[in-house]
Amino acid sequence: MKKKLSYRDKLLELAYIYNVKEIQDYTRNKKNLTTGQIEHILKKNKIIIPKDFQTNFFKENFSKPISKFKSSIVDYKEEKIKDKNRLFRRIENYKYDTSRKFNHGLSNLWNILGRAGLNFLNVLPKLGTTVANFFGTLFTDTFNSIYNQQIDQKSAKKVIISFFVVVGITSAIVVGVTSFKNYQPSVKKIELKKTDTKVKKETKKPEVKIKKETKKPELKIKKEAKKPEIKVKRNNVAEVILPDLNLKTETVIQLFKDVDYDLRTVRRDKLVKPIYFTQFPRDLDDLQSVKLKKETFIKIVLPLIVAENEKILDDREKLKVLKEKKFTSDLEKQWLRQKLLEYKVKKGDFKELMYRMDMIPVSIALAQAAKESGWGTSRFALEGNAIFGQWTWSGQGIAPLKRESDKNHKILKFPILRASVKAYKNNLNTHKSYAKFREKRNQLREKNKRITGLALTGTLKNYAQTGSEYTKILNQIITQNRLSDFELVKLVNSVKQVELNS
Repeated sequence: MKKKLSYRDKLLELAYIYNVKEIQDYTRNKKNLTTGQIEHILKKNKIIIPKDFQTNFFKENFSKPISKFKSSIVDYKEEKIKDKNRLFRRIENYKYDTSRKFNHGLSNLWNILGRAGLNFLNVLPKLGTTVANFFGTLFTDTFNSIYNQQIDQKSAKKVIISFFVVVGITSAIVVGVTSFKNYQPSVKKIELKKTDTKVKKETKKPEVKIKKETKKPELKIKKEAKKPEIKVKRNNVAEVILPDLNLKTETVIQLFKDVDYDLRTVRRDKLVKPIYFTQFPRDLDDLQSVKLKKETFIKIVLPLIVAENEKILDDREKLKVLKEKKFTSDLEKQWLRQKLLEYKVKKGDFKELMYRMDMIPVSIALAQAAKESGWGTSRFALEGNAIFGQWTWSGQGIAPLKRESDKNHKILKFPILRASVKAYKNNLNTHKSYAKFREKRNQLREKNKRITGLALTGTLKNYAQTGSEYTKILNQIITQNRLSDFELVKLVNSVKQVELNS
């Protein structure tokens, strides 16, 4: 189910999707922006505001003041909590000062012992010179006595020669042992250097070259133009967001060729390039090849699903860290409140939040997207970016043509495709109709088993009116199109974000 969003919340959602840093900085600093200011910043960043965003007089003049009053009460509670935290911090500081003084005393004792050790080491050179002088004098006297004595010259020569032979042999043995010990580490160093050079060669990738036409500030597509030319160098790993350009399917397929986006490579390497389309091409259904049409649909939807899954898993890891912390900052508390609202968890139940905050198998998401949108060719997908056919009884939507007269539901509309994916995953993670889905997924995670689509399709009978027949169709789509191959796919690490203009 989709949440009721005000006009201002929709604008903030749009700013979040397009990653407008100026608005994000204001919200982090707890500075409230007016609706007009948000509109001005979005227009300044060349983001088109859909016409179906309309304000509500009642909400603007009555609901907002009441919500502000509630927020002031919440702020008052937070101030009290802050006072309590300050008291705890003072106690912690007292403990810290005590331990610091104790540690300072230990460090002083250590310094005294260190000085004593240094003084002892300073005595060693003098002791060494004394020992050297003693043995030098001893050997000198010995050799002088030998020289002064009248002995046989032949025997003296033999003694001297044997002495130098012993010294030579001992020196050779010492040199051989030390060289043998130093031999193996030198080989290791050479091997490490070679591997480093190989890595450096492999990580060199060409830069992205993108044609841009800056003649007009607004995005306008001429009817007479044959097609927008988009040139991208191969092996590109940058994040690419394609705005509403009404691209033709032929242009989309050529773009995939230019960036080497091939499903066989994705299945093998389990990596997909972060290319985000905001809408489907209008003429996707005109393709004669059913296989090419399905592959194009998967290439458009797959990065959106994987990106949302990775965001959910990142939030899950962050929640694990915050659960272990004794004290949390104001920003961390704000983040926790936001996630509790997003996943519709009451009374600050972090266990329930962890239970709901989890990924959706990629194969299930692709299969449901294909079934509900007709592989990206349905009227709801083309006019409202509705990939998963979610219903709504309030707000903006598209009325089905074959809707019964006694029903008033609509298919929920979205400004871009990624918003539809996010709403779909929030729906499966929060709505009561999919409690069995979440329960089965949690059981798989507790048993350290892989969360796959074929293991969870049987829990989605409530998603459609056909029930078990619907789950059979999902299994058939997953099996026939080998969608299970995409379960472990991750995004290629992107360094920069690029927007392609026509």
